[in-house]
Amino acid sequence: MTETIDRAPNAFAVEEPDTLRGYLRDMMFIRRFEERAAQGYSQAKIGGYCHLNLGEEATVVGLGAAMRPTDYLFTNYREHGYALAKGIEPGRVMAELYGRTTGTSKGWGGSMHMFDTATRLLGGYGIVGGQLPLAVGAALAIDYRGEDDVVVCQMGEGTTNIGAFHESLNIAALWNLPVVFVVINNQLGMGTTVEKSSAEPDLYKRAAAYRMRGEQVDGTDVLAVRDIARDLLETARREGKPALLETVSYRLKGHSVVDPAKYRSGEDTAAARESDPVVRLRRELIDAGVLDESDVAAIESAVEAEVDAAVAFADASPHPDPSTLFDYTYATPVAGGESRRLPADPLF
Repeated sequence: MTETIDRAPNAFAVEEPDTLRGYLRDMMFIRRFEERAAQGYSQAKIGGYCHLNLGEEATVVGLGAAMRPTDYLFTNYREHGYALAKGIEPGRVMAELYGRTTGTSKGWGGSMHMFDTATRLLGGYGIVGGQLPLAVGAALAIDYRGEDDVVVCQMGEGTTNIGAFHESLNIAALWNLPVVFVVINNQLGMGTTVEKSSAEPDLYKRAAAYRMRGEQVDGTDVLAVRDIARDLLETARREGKPALLETVSYRLKGHSVVDPAKYRSGEDTAAARESDPVVRLRRELIDAGVLDESDVAAIESAVEAEVDAAVAFADASPHPDPSTLFDYTYATPVAGGESRRLPADPLF
């Protein structure tokens, strides 16, 4: 166990400027994409639930930079940014939010259930902790086949209190499976603080119960997240040793787009704004001379145009035909109208 991981003092000096600019661009893109998603929800273009990555952009981009394209990612329902970081075309992600047939899951998954085998994003799970046993199963398959891929299993801090969390970590440690569990600690499980829901609020310490390596990192620092995640991933890849990584940041908005977050104090809201990862990296790169205000403006303009294009693609994409409503309900075809049976109706 260690204390919170920080970046090296000379981190900017040893990084390629284009790499740093790329991280800022990706974080700014996720920020703007999520803001437009919130707008689309308010315009009734997006239905169901919608949870945004606002405030977690450094963690999303840092994890994406640490992973290989062939590594698998399982997430919870706050996954739009992860879908983008995994390389899914922004238009397809936005189309999925809009419930259109050109979306990553043909409009069937929506905001909470994105899935894309090409980029190895294997969900998007609405059930809290539902992704953990499946991620461990994927890691077991990798181990069984002797491959060198790694599974990243992302979750919120509230997931650490459910049974599947402990069962999954236990099996992963017992069987030496290549999986890295990543707890996104935005300090609020819906509206409840970690301190009021967990007897051990330093969540990374829970790894000790399974003799697993646990680390905590500043989730607003993209370089710190990337470096420790890369270390844990490569250890899992080489040695089959699982790990638990806790990234700490603030959630800038409510739990979902319809949550006004009235349970937060003014001081907490101010602290969240002060810790904004996008603002932080932009300021640091300007101070370090990596870019100037005109460079930032150019990035913002390019990001805006690309997000506009994603929205336009989603708007222009077709809605599913009503005749497909019951597609994928059964593994094999059923007689017309059979899928409309009531629960008490006879099967045959």
